[in-house]
Amino acid sequence: MDYVSALVPPVVMAAFFIGLVVTIVKSQGGPNKAKEDAAVDAALSRADSARQPGPDA
Repeated sequence: MDYVSALVPPVVMAAFFIGLVVTIVKSQGGPNKAKEDAAVDAALSRADSARQPGPDA
């Protein structure tokens, strides 16, 4: 029975990981895709502008 107790945690973690991936894939796109893409683009542009030196640097 030691082999059962050794295999249960990896099997449970694999099942949760597969469920997570399926949930992420299913939630991609849809009616909020444009809003999410705009939010990511805005965050990236803010990060990029904060990283670039000013004109007097």
